[in-house]
Amino acid sequence: MDLRQLRYLVALADERHFTRAAEREHIAQPALSQQIRKLEDEVGMALVERSTRRVAITPAGELLVARARRMLSELEAARDELQAMRGLRTGHVGVGAMHTMGPIDVSLVLAIFHDRHPAVELTVRESSSEELAEMLRVDELDLAFLSVTERIATHGLGLHQLVSEELVVTVPPDHRLAGRDTIRMAELSGEQFIAYRTGSRLRELLSTAGEQAGFDPAVMLESNESRRIRRLVHRGMGVAILPRSDAVETGAEVAVARLVEPTLRRDITLAWREERRLPPAAVEFLTLAREVLGPGALEGPGAQDPSAAEATSRRPAAAQSTSSSSVSAAARE
Repeated sequence: MDLRQLRYLVALADERHFTRAAEREHIAQPALSQQIRKLEDEVGMALVERSTRRVAITPAGELLVARARRMLSELEAARDELQAMRGLRTGHVGVGAMHTMGPIDVSLVLAIFHDRHPAVELTVRESSSEELAEMLRVDELDLAFLSVTERIATHGLGLHQLVSEELVVTVPPDHRLAGRDTIRMAELSGEQFIAYRTGSRLRELLSTAGEQAGFDPAVMLESNESRRIRRLVHRGMGVAILPRSDAVETGAEVAVARLVEPTLRRDITLAWREERRLPPAAVEFLTLAREVLGPGALEGPGAQDPSAAEATSRRPAAAQSTSSSSVSAAARE
């Protein structure tokens, strides 16, 4: 078993296709297939289920893939740390982000980081909070911007809350509740909801609010795109509960009211795997994000600085010795 074979297996697990995995690793497809079979012969177990239509990873394969990701991640981190002794010149940072980021401008951090470290490769993946947390857990990502669900709280993640934002009710302009300053959740019991998809923190909050109000929200349509949800509400397809920043930004006209009984807030939190030693490039990105997306990023309706609520933050081990002076300079440019 060698690192090359493990890298090929991880690529196959990601791509679920031999040709795409081979292209990603810049080798011929037969050569990749041969190396996977050699690895299977060595461990004495099938790692891949092959068919004409798809590739599936067996339970034994999934176990090995998870271990291989961490081994390869640690090797990359060691390589990056050695390079960091000569200055942060190369490396890779994998960043995850939710579909709806409210007042948090991730593109600003990406732009500043790229301007300062143009040789460091950046990749960004969008997904639900729980999917992002799982990608952090298996080292598919270095960092992620997510909302903390009950399950995420048990993933062994380091967490730094950036913002806490109020959720509001949006209804069509001619709706019976339009014009109200506040709306109780129970008053929406007969409505059709346009909701975020299952697995998102905002969908979890909708279900929790309905449960507290004594009903199960009837979801007519799902989307993770806030602007699309607003357009659907505007056209009378249903009502929705949105972050205030998404509800009041320029776009389709909807009536907005504060949600009460219960009131709801969602967080936007920067997360990483707590026991992992992050590579220098990821530590630099983390430090920059915390600088740039500090109190200045919290301006806007419904946003609240988490420090006011005595929010806690856990710092990754590799960050302990990293100076933020260069990051502060980048944030001021």
